[in-house]
Amino acid sequence: MHAPSLFDSFFMGGFECSSHRRRDGRRLDLLHATGHDTHVAADYRTLRGFGLRSVRDGLRWHRIETSPGRYDWSSVLPMLHAAREEGVQPIWDLCHYGWPDGIDIWRPEFVDRFARFAASAAALVRDESEAVPFYCPVNEIAYWSWAGGDKALFNPCERGRGFELKHQLVRAAIAGMEAVRSVDPRARFVLVDPIIHTAARPDRPRDRREAEAFRMAQFQSWDMISGDLWPGLGGRPDLLDIVGVNFYPDNQWYIGGGTIPRGHPQFRPFREMLAEIHQRYDRPLLIAETGAEGEERAPWLAYVGEETRAAMATGVAVEGLCLYPVVDYPGWDNGRHCPVGLLGFPDAQGSRPVDGPLAAELRRQQLIFDGMSIPDPATVGEAAE
Repeated sequence: MHAPSLFDSFFMGGFECSSHRRRDGRRLDLLHATGHDTHVAADYRTLRGFGLRSVRDGLRWHRIETSPGRYDWSSVLPMLHAAREEGVQPIWDLCHYGWPDGIDIWRPEFVDRFARFAASAAALVRDESEAVPFYCPVNEIAYWSWAGGDKALFNPCERGRGFELKHQLVRAAIAGMEAVRSVDPRARFVLVDPIIHTAARPDRPRDRREAEAFRMAQFQSWDMISGDLWPGLGGRPDLLDIVGVNFYPDNQWYIGGGTIPRGHPQFRPFREMLAEIHQRYDRPLLIAETGAEGEERAPWLAYVGEETRAAMATGVAVEGLCLYPVVDYPGWDNGRHCPVGLLGFPDAQGSRPVDGPLAAELRRQQLIFDGMSIPDPATVGEAAE
């Protein structure tokens, strides 16, 4: 069985840090909306109490670069200090769907400005911590290209330009990684995208070719970064460092509409999807996002944990599993309370309610995974209170 060793803890918590503009022009800032930017130290302390010593978190480019080449790190320093003081290992998202106003994402300036920002952020992180840093340069290139470039769901709100946007985001990711390495060669990178399965309905066999073509498109961003596809973008094998896969209950669907539910004969086992990624890239894998809503939270973690262990038993190099989002958040479009996290919204002191079933399932999974660090029961009880 593969023995993970890359991160401080196998189980992680991820903070939703989207900062994009919706179709109506309103900018989201989920670190602020969830209270994490205010209560980052308390949040990290609470996650450590549950044995989650590694986290995904975000640096909000739009808040940091106040004018071209001028950076305000006041929103970042409290996070860096909290991570150091609470003994938490962050994976920093540098661009999570959002960028500063005034930059045209379709122009070379976007790539250049992002690279300069990435280098400046890496220099700050290097100077504030002796730990090897981890970064996600551009989050979910494949999904962002589809949602923002083909479906106009959020910025840049275009249709029919998804492949063009994918090229631009890949250029930015490559430039950002090169810039980070120029100031800190120790840096490691997690390249995060959804892992999906698409199929034709049994009564529509004519859709099989389209379904398979759509399924294969999930690999394009990783293939571009590694230089296997469109090498003129600058990709190289050494840039594809850690492959991050995001997997949710709605990541499998029929061409033409309709989710394939877990338990259905056409639902592809997660272990097979992990094995395919491992065989294709031969890189360390991180389950960078996974979770469900409401009462499905604990059963979903049980399923993902079981499938992950089955994949690891065959040698698939899974290095971690991130509960994402680890705190509840307001929905992107309507602000509704999305009960998805281990933790809820904070009170004035930063204390968050705990979802008991998910906490119990997390502890059960930690006990099953050999070698995982298990929090003291008294500590967990105090966090739950």
